[in-house]
Amino acid sequence: MAEFAADITDLGDKIVALSLLQARQLSEYLKEKHGIEAAAGGVMMAAGGAPAAAAAAPAQEQTIFDVVLKAPGEKTIQIIKIVRAATNLGLKEAKDLVVGAPKVVKAGIEKAEAEKLKKELEAEGASVELK
Repeated sequence: MAEFAADITDLGDKIVALSLLQARQLSEYLKEKHGIEAAAGGVMMAAGGAPAAAAAAPAQEQTIFDVVLKAPGEKTIQIIKIVRAATNLGLKEAKDLVVGAPKVVKAGIEKAEAEKLKKELEAEGASVELK
């Protein structure tokens, strides 16, 4: 077994202990601030295209999704009602979310729930994406 420096093991242990939300925020931070993002194969890629870290596990099917409202369409009031029911937001917060699209309506939810919410929003004319 290889020997690792203490700072490397500490960093690795902290990364492994992250919650799903924290891991997503770390990913967004690395992408925005340092130009590093995960490639389709699961390898972190730097802005220049060089691998930054090798993936230890093979790619798995995504089971957790974010529902992103791209555009509310013409039935804004109905979209606000759906958003309120799905998120338990107040009227003002739900309206701000819908009017400020593109925005994440609900993050970190199971595939079935995400698809159901997407279908409800699209039925009222909204443009929705699952990430």
